[in-house]
Amino acid sequence: MLSKLGLVARLAVIRPRFAIGYLIVIAITLLAILAPVIAPYSPTEADSANFLQPPSAAHLFGTDNVGMDIFSRAIYAPRIDLTIAVLGTLLSALTGGSLGAVVGFYSTGRGIRVWLSFAVMRAADVLQAFPVFVFAIALVASLGQSIQTVVLAIAFVNAPIYLRLMRSQVLSIRAMRYVEASQVNGLSDMQTILRHIVPNAMAPVLAQLSVNIGWGILLTSALSFVGAGVRAPTPEWGSMIAMGFQNVVTGQWWPSMFPGAMLAITVFGFSLVGASIEVLADPAKRRELLSEVRERRLGHPAPAEPA
Repeated sequence: MLSKLGLVARLAVIRPRFAIGYLIVIAITLLAILAPVIAPYSPTEADSANFLQPPSAAHLFGTDNVGMDIFSRAIYAPRIDLTIAVLGTLLSALTGGSLGAVVGFYSTGRGIRVWLSFAVMRAADVLQAFPVFVFAIALVASLGQSIQTVVLAIAFVNAPIYLRLMRSQVLSIRAMRYVEASQVNGLSDMQTILRHIVPNAMAPVLAQLSVNIGWGILLTSALSFVGAGVRAPTPEWGSMIAMGFQNVVTGQWWPSMFPGAMLAITVFGFSLVGASIEVLADPAKRRELLSEVRERRLGHPAPAEPA
């Protein structure tokens, strides 16, 4: 256990940005969980006698234009943003990844399944041709404004990413000899996909998950900013920025600045976590990183591993 902790510590020294990413994500998650304990005020109750108060000991981030405490609302907001982004991203990975595995498996050869795979990929091309934000707004407008609709919008616009990612992985894995051997041994196509292909194709999908959670938070905030996402007074970073944006020109910068800063830091943290997962999930990059750790520990280049 101690040796593993030491390895993690040395990895953090060599790649400090990875450690920063994990610390940001952990901190934001803890804020969301502990918000009822930490928040000094209710996130939805307004005090008209104290509207647009600047940051002070009584209100760390100040108050907004209706008197709600910005600090309390800012630490409650990840509960909504993280929930929507995580659910939407997981749903997109499940649907897009599953479809990509099947499409990739049947993308070679002949027959109706090959043509169906081709049709699915062309449909994904059409979906990705639309601007993501405009497409999300159109979905919300057609399905109605609610948290569930925002989750579906995130899932729908991200699904083609996982479809293409999984398909490309399956196409390379499908040619492996152990896949051919499994089919010779009598496994059905679906058994082969689930047992041998999907587990070996998950590494880039896991790396993409973290990045898309960050972008899901950003998309949720963008939809709320234009009035198509989470409705006020529910605490959400995008709606908070929108509520305070009109006051920036008159000098009250804090209603928009603090939630905007937390939004930017959170998205940055998830992008760093995604980059670290991509490195650690790739065997070649992981060996390179571990070799660098040994060099730092020994003070000289580590001996090359046999091919």
